[in-house]
Amino acid sequence: MYEPRHSRPITAGKFVLRIAGHAGLAFLLIGVSLLIGIAGYMRTEQMRLLDAFLNAAMLLGGMGPVKTEGLSDSGKLFAGLYALYAGLVFIAVMSIMLAPVVHRVMHRLHWEDKEGDVP
Repeated sequence: MYEPRHSRPITAGKFVLRIAGHAGLAFLLIGVSLLIGIAGYMRTEQMRLLDAFLNAAMLLGGMGPVKTEGLSDSGKLFAGLYALYAGLVFIAVMSIMLAPVVHRVMHRLHWEDKEGDVP
């Protein structure tokens, strides 16, 4: 996926494009996760779209659900499982966004400019 250790690091422009690709993947994961949360809250608690969005977004953002009282058993089960899923999504999104940065730093630290390398 990334350039090998013995090749020259990519240019700044290509690195920005790599970051943009990773950001797109992260936003896609967040969007799909938000849709799962909205659908789950609408199905288990018969919440309106805006209320379901708010609860799902708050869980994905790490703040916790807005509505916690009066949930049905199926709603409680969904909210708990979705909260666990949201925590994993947070870790995944951070990994997706940090991977190119960490790789670039490590690549620059371990790459040696050799005579005759083409820039």
